[in-house]
This record gives sequence, structure tokens and C-alpha cells, in this order.
Amino acid sequence: MTDRTAAEDIAPALEPLVREHIPGTRGAKIVNFKRTERGFSTETYLFDLDGATGESSGFVFRRPPEVSLFPDYDLRRQFLVTQRLAKSDLAVPHVRWIDSGDNPLGSPYYVMDRIGNAEAPSDFPSYHSAGTYFEADEAGRAKMWWGCVETIAQIHRLDPDKLELGFLAYPKFGTHPVEQAVNYLDWAVRWASPDLPPIFDKALAWLRENIYQPEHVTLCWGDARMSNILYGPDQSIAGVLDWEMAYLGDHEADLAWLLFLDWACSEFEGHTPLPGTPSREETIARYEELTGWRVENLLFNEVLAAVLLAVPLLRLSTHLQLGEHTDITAFCKHRLEQLLRDA
Repeated sequence: MTDRTAAEDIAPALEPLVREHIPGTRGAKIVNFKRTERGFSTETYLFDLDGATGESSGFVFRRPPEVSLFPDYDLRRQFLVTQRLAKSDLAVPHVRWIDSGDNPLGSPYYVMDRIGNAEAPSDFPSYHSAGTYFEADEAGRAKMWWGCVETIAQIHRLDPDKLELGFLAYPKFGTHPVEQAVNYLDWAVRWASPDLPPIFDKALAWLRENIYQPEHVTLCWGDARMSNILYGPDQSIAGVLDWEMAYLGDHEADLAWLLFLDWACSEFEGHTPLPGTPSREETIARYEELTGWRVENLLFNEVLAAVLLAVPLLRLSTHLQLGEHTDITAFCKHRLEQLLRDA
């Protein structure tokens, strides 16, 4: 097995593979190869091709991180989701190829086209304090927010069977999707941190006591937030990204994830959402209007979201040995305490 290629050596190792897989790239050179700060569960690089004659010269290279933040991390899974969603009307990037076997780069990887002239709202610092959302006017922020909500509803209206997404189910974790989600979460969070803080044990016990049968089972984005959307200069949606956490489950999980992370980006950080940001109540009402489905299990799914996001954070904290004085899961714990106080 070839050793994992160091970051500074990826471009020269990748160049002959690009020429092999992408038409019109004979003699083309990789330029502007740089790592993006987006996300942390997959290592992502952007690059251009000098001398390419094809329709696109901007590309994205993705490979697993050196330390996996989820116990079932699977690069091929996210590649297949993106590839199969290309049959829908979602604006997903065009994936070129994947190599998950022994290869010159020493790890699985895939390449896809980069969507140009578009940008995602800031992750760190939060979009309420920097980046395109922060810089937009009130009408622009509302357009971006509603675009995200509309995208979530659009995802939930897709037919997973027609798109051949049945592999996103978790049958080994239970007989129906919500039970599967809770059992998966119990397994994943204990994998991430064998010495689990008590609030997560409490949350998992509460989730198990409140398992329900969902009325609608849909494709769930898994990481539903504005920072995973590329917006054009006019705030229109140019790309829907990052399908690492996609699964089949209760559609309300995506809405809960959006609301939980917005709370973390605003109220938890000590400031109100920026003017133009629709309220929680307005967001729920608009989602119900778009789907025609009542939102009835949001509390359950917000608890689920706070525990799920803790998985990669606990794993990172354990791996880096951050210790008790640096708690990167503090906002997850705080939200769980809020949610469970009156549950």
C-alpha cells in the first residue's frame, strides 16, 4: 500500500491522473492548489488547470482526514450521493471520478468540478459576525435564509428509491429510521469519547424513551445549514454541498439541525441574529408551507442534533488531548441542558 501523500506533494501526484480522467487536459498543469478552510470532516483542496481545453478549469480534490471524526466515515458514500443527486434538480457539483483502492496518493480520494463565482456563508467566525451573510443587507440575508429552507424542503421531496439512495439506511441499528438514528448515535458518541460527559448519557436516555414512528421518511441532508450552500452574487443558490452525513430518516432532523446551529452562531455567542434573519417560528411555518407536513417532533430532533454534532467534536478533543480546560463541545452541552430542562 502506498503511503499517504503529504499535502505539498498531492498536486504533482494528481496531475497525471487528472490528464487521464478529464477530457481536454492533455499537457495541462495543476496551478493554485490550496487547502480550503471549509469543514473539517473531509480534507478538501481547490485547484485550477492551466492549459485545459474542457468546459471547466476549476476543480476540488477531497480525501479522508488523517483522523476520522466518525466511526463509519466513507468517502465513497458521499461521492455516490453527490453523483446520484445529479439526476435531481438540486444544484450539486459534477463529480468526475473516485479512486477508493490502492493508488499513487495512498488514500481514497475523489475529484469534482468547482462551482465558480459563488461563496458560502462563513463557518468560523459565524455568518452572523463575518462573511457574505454578515455583509448582505436585510433583504439579502432573508433571501439567503429562505433559499436554505427551500433547499431543505426540496431535498425532502426527492424520492430516494428513484435516486437509488437505499444504501443510506442503517438497518443494522434497528427496525425503523428514528430507532436507527438513536442507536447509531449511541454507538458513535461512545466511540468518539469512551469517558462520556453525563449530559450526553442523559440525552441518549431521553431520546431512547421518546423514540417514535415518523410519518415521513426522506433523504436527510445531515448537515443542513447555509454554510453548505454556495450563493451567487445575487444571493441565488449556485451549489448544495457536503453530503458526508446524509441518511434516510425523519425530515424534521434537517430543520432541527439548521435551527440548532443558528442558535449556536448567534444566541450562544451572546448576540441576537442579524436583522433580516427570519425567526424560528417563521422558519417552521415556511417549512410546513413548502412541504405540506406538520412539524411535530422538533424537540426530539434538536436533542438528536446536539448529540450528533458532539461526535466529531468529542473525537477531535480526545485525539488532540485538549483536556478539561478547552471544551469545544460546550455549546452542545448548553443546548442539551436547555432542551432537556423542561422536557
